[in-house]
Amino acid sequence: VQLQASGGGLVRTGGSLRLSCAASGSTYSRYAMNWFRQAPEKDREFVAAISWGGGLTKYADSVKGRFTISKDNTKNTVYLQMDSLKPEDTAVYYCAAARNYLATTYDAWGQGTLVTVSS
Repeated sequence: VQLQASGGGLVRTGGSLRLSCAASGSTYSRYAMNWFRQAPEKDREFVAAISWGGGLTKYADSVKGRFTISKDNTKNTVYLQMDSLKPEDTAVYYCAAARNYLATTYDAWGQGTLVTVSS
């Protein structure tokens, strides 16, 4: 599977953005999908995950209640709705595909999309 992330941009504190990750490949719907982010001079960190069917989701504590991950298998796309954005959410956001919801290794990564939150 190949992934293409988009939707990043510049937004003010408290604003919203929706990231998209479009996938190609006939087996996309069977992948669990994840979002990670990497801020300048920091390690990449987990943000959110969703099971292949969309019934299970999990979030990093730092985004819980503000971000929502969703998956549309008819469009081969996973979304990350980000609300109440904070300056500390500034990072490059990556999507990643995994064979299952609990996997810690990933079959494919998107190229990243930059989110900048101004104070």
